[in-house]
Amino acid sequence: MESPDPNAERRLERRLVRKLDFILLPFLSILFLFNSLDKSNIGSAETANFTKDIGLPASALNISVACFYAVFVTLQPVGAALGRKFGMARYVPTCMFLWGICTALHAAVKKEWQLIVLRTLVGTLEAGFYATTVSYLSLFYTRYEFGRRLGMFYGQVAVAGAFGGLLSWAVFKHFPDQDLPADLNGMQHTTKPFRFRSWQILFLIEGLSTVLIAFVGFFWLPHSAGTAWFLTPEERVHAETRIHNDRAKNAVNDSIEDDENEAVKIDGNDDEDVVSRQNSTASHDSHNPYEEAHHLLESSNDRASIHSVTDDRGLSSNDIISAFTDWKIWYILVCNVLSAIPATAFSVFLPIVVKGLVRSESDVGETAELPPATANLLTVPPFLAGAVVLWSFTAWSDLKHERLRPVLWGLVILLSGLTATVLLPHKAYVPRYLALIVLLAGSFVPSPLTVAWLSNNTLEPGKRAVVLGINGWGNLAGVLSALLFAPRYRSSGYILPFFVTLACVGVSFFGFLGFRAAIVAANKARAELLSNWEPERKAREAKYGDVYVTLTSRNWMERLRGTGSPRRGEDRLTYQFAL
Repeated sequence: MESPDPNAERRLERRLVRKLDFILLPFLSILFLFNSLDKSNIGSAETANFTKDIGLPASALNISVACFYAVFVTLQPVGAALGRKFGMARYVPTCMFLWGICTALHAAVKKEWQLIVLRTLVGTLEAGFYATTVSYLSLFYTRYEFGRRLGMFYGQVAVAGAFGGLLSWAVFKHFPDQDLPADLNGMQHTTKPFRFRSWQILFLIEGLSTVLIAFVGFFWLPHSAGTAWFLTPEERVHAETRIHNDRAKNAVNDSIEDDENEAVKIDGNDDEDVVSRQNSTASHDSHNPYEEAHHLLESSNDRASIHSVTDDRGLSSNDIISAFTDWKIWYILVCNVLSAIPATAFSVFLPIVVKGLVRSESDVGETAELPPATANLLTVPPFLAGAVVLWSFTAWSDLKHERLRPVLWGLVILLSGLTATVLLPHKAYVPRYLALIVLLAGSFVPSPLTVAWLSNNTLEPGKRAVVLGINGWGNLAGVLSALLFAPRYRSSGYILPFFVTLACVGVSFFGFLGFRAAIVAANKARAELLSNWEPERKAREAKYGDVYVTLTSRNWMERLRGTGSPRRGEDRLTYQFAL
């Protein structure tokens, strides 16, 4: 039989990844861009006197944001589970279509309860979007292709901030309200006022654009690589196979691969060798019905499992139980909540903070806030800095095959900007604005890289979707930010909220340090346990996860799942967690 041409396979690989990068990834990024815009546009609208125009107190904005995040956070695992159950390719466009309508309806708000209901509906429909979409994206890319692509995807939060600032500036400049005051230089606006309020135009543009993008999504997104309209039959098969092989690479400990007498080696180029050696082992134990059952089940399901590895549908009760009893997600969740306060706060409140932070003093000592158009324009540099730093860090993360170290350095940048913002004098407007840019530069790094870590180290697609949904509870930071950056702190330049945020991020930094140490210790403990095992025992654990271990070697969460259940995915003792 003629061996395959390695150059041809490399060309096929490059062609496949190029198509994913230019057809699938940009569209998913556009979806997330509009998701982020619809989440944050209320802050831009407030700079154009949104609540004042409809006769509401400024606190109504914070209440509506808190209500949004309350349901958005609570329903994260539910949204992720529904997305996995029905498939991202249909579930997300449907939810997006509906929340786009709700966003456009903000233009008709007259009462506080209407605002709260609409924000609650948007939060309900957006819950699970990020977890579902990231889980879907991970089905198409290998582990160390994924970090950069996730960075490009998650970077749309920062891009949305910059784009939203530019869009708001354009809308507020070209459709100024009739009663707008003079600008800081005393110049009156000469553009003819529009009959709609400028914030109404902003909501209509962003809401209807979301509806249009969602409609396109129904036809653009495939359920799996095997059904992707933009791939050839050869590319579809290769797309499935490479993900299957990539997921297997960490399923065995390095000690197995280095053993001269190894019984199994799971690698992308050794599938046939795996089968032949395992079958030869099975032939010696053919009298064992337990062993026979394993091989019968495997032989009937091998092909199906390979061909379903990129499908966006499918969820079992074991996936849910395994996700909720995994200590790692709960540890990371706490760190994520604390580290995400700046990113979630400024995605909504940065235009308001900048409007109050950068002031001009007249000769008589009076101060004037920036006009809406200028305040929104000044939000562009901080968000662009956040996007550039995020993309640089995710590229570094993929290059070094490490997630947690870049997270820690991102937090160092964030802490530097926060410290400067807190310590600089209240009236040092320009230095404090520059400190905000540094602050935002580090704000967007931790979240996507912890998601990449979870995705890389959660091998079962169903469990991965639920884990990412639980991680979505990290958006609790949005509730905290709505309470922190309240209108009563505006006159002081938000000094107290910045102090509290600094403390939270500091705790998160040390939390991530502790998590990295715990993972290193877990890998070391597994390696020491396996060092006393014979190769056949290691091979069986890597393949089936049913090698008996004493209860003292298992944590209480593993016991809760059931002592008779085989270990799956990363729970198998031969698995080494990537850092």
